[in-house]
Amino acid sequence: MKSNFRIFPEAQSHYAEQVDWLYAYLNIVSLVFSVLILALIVVFSVKFKRKSQDERVPWKHEGFLLEIVGSIIPFVLMMVMFVWGTKLYFHHRVPPEDSMEILVTGKQWMWKVQHPNGRKEINELHVPVGVPIKLTMTSEDVIHSFFIPNLRIKQDVLFGRYTRLWFEANKVGNSHLFCAEYCGTEHSRMVGTVYIMPSSEYDDWVSGESALANVSPVEAGEKLFASQGCIGCHFNGSQPDGGKGLQGPSMVGVFGHEIGMQSGDLILADEDYLRRSIVNPNADIVKGFKPNLMPFLAAQLTEQQIFHLIEYIKSLKASEDTAEESGNAGS
Repeated sequence: MKSNFRIFPEAQSHYAEQVDWLYAYLNIVSLVFSVLILALIVVFSVKFKRKSQDERVPWKHEGFLLEIVGSIIPFVLMMVMFVWGTKLYFHHRVPPEDSMEILVTGKQWMWKVQHPNGRKEINELHVPVGVPIKLTMTSEDVIHSFFIPNLRIKQDVLFGRYTRLWFEANKVGNSHLFCAEYCGTEHSRMVGTVYIMPSSEYDDWVSGESALANVSPVEAGEKLFASQGCIGCHFNGSQPDGGKGLQGPSMVGVFGHEIGMQSGDLILADEDYLRRSIVNPNADIVKGFKPNLMPFLAAQLTEQQIFHLIEYIKSLKASEDTAEESGNAGS
């Protein structure tokens, strides 16, 4: 009879396999040294048990080679752990540039997910196999933690800021999805399923049921940019005068560039900066512009709507001849 016993959950990515090998190495080293130390304690306890004064051997210092070997071997073993773990850490933290971005919002007690074409799901995550997936995550209330055991990935999801996680599954199948941070009375119910599918099946799924009703984050953000009045102060490429006379900095090509502040600092315009500028516009004042002009939108927008605005701003790419000017713009 085939046994279903596993030391670790099934590994569904190369990263998960590497994590398992690292843990196996840590466990083997720990076990070997634990047994060795225990054996030496027993042997030395017997060999050097208390004797009479006449039976004691005069103390003398020797065995420098043993001391050196006993220091070098643990040092080498620890450095292997450090280098291996550091390599996995940085691999885990830096997603490929061509990753598919999926938006995730944690809320007591559910996971809300939105795909690039706008399709939404709750407590489920459908992804294609063999494609790098970048999750941009935030919380609407308390701290949550997005945990997929079969992929060996876990990341805290925080209110008021974005955290990121990426993976590339290499096996078709399903995996559990958990919240790994106690988040309230029904924390144990904040679970779901990750469906890893062949690319063709994922394409059919993501464009299938209610596809006509799907509005992509970029499209939703464009509508919000107009309905919230952003277009009256910030250039988005549609104003006929090229944005001259507008009271706010241009949004075209701003994402990913360093922006000069009134304070003299340079700030990278990433997702966190854009979110902060939307919910607290006086936090960072762009050089050449005045404070207290932009309304505070934190109470008017949901986290998903803020997501949408940011995705729209990210889509406003500058042409080569305006890229340099855009680098001085902000939100």
